[in-house]
Amino acid sequence: MHELNEEICDKEIRLIGANGEQLGIMGPVDAMRLADEQGLDLVKISPQATPPVCKLMNYGKFKFEQGKKEKEAKKNQHAVEIKEIRMSPGIDIGDFNTKLRNAQKFIDEGNRVKVSVRFRGREMAHTDIGRSLLDRFAQECAETTTLDKTAKMEGRMMSIFLSPKVGK
Repeated sequence: MHELNEEICDKEIRLIGANGEQLGIMGPVDAMRLADEQGLDLVKISPQATPPVCKLMNYGKFKFEQGKKEKEAKKNQHAVEIKEIRMSPGIDIGDFNTKLRNAQKFIDEGNRVKVSVRFRGREMAHTDIGRSLLDRFAQECAETTTLDKTAKMEGRMMSIFLSPKVGK
């Protein structure tokens, strides 16, 4: 946080005017007098410099502008989410195509997709079916996605991760 007005207790400071002009090196008392005459605040902007650099400015307006810039930057950010698509080894072609379309939609929005196949009961003996299903899914999405993690078993689930291609 910035030090303001009376909080500045260095024996000498480098002062910059409201318009960016150098006003020289002086004591904080003289700088405070200048700030009061102009109706501005004395703000320490670079405490690690020798001598510390202070500037004459309207601190309330400065804080407001900073807040506006931060809100604007936050508004333009897009958090990448991981969307999950679940299938079973016995999925039919129509359902497979629906899941594929949903995955494409998630990828187009810029999100990563986790595609998983859940095995139940005796299906655990046929994990090769799940692996070929995931490979086929990755193959279908290959032009718009990159495969982050290949098919891997975690308990009763086998999953892959797809992410949007960079430079698309």
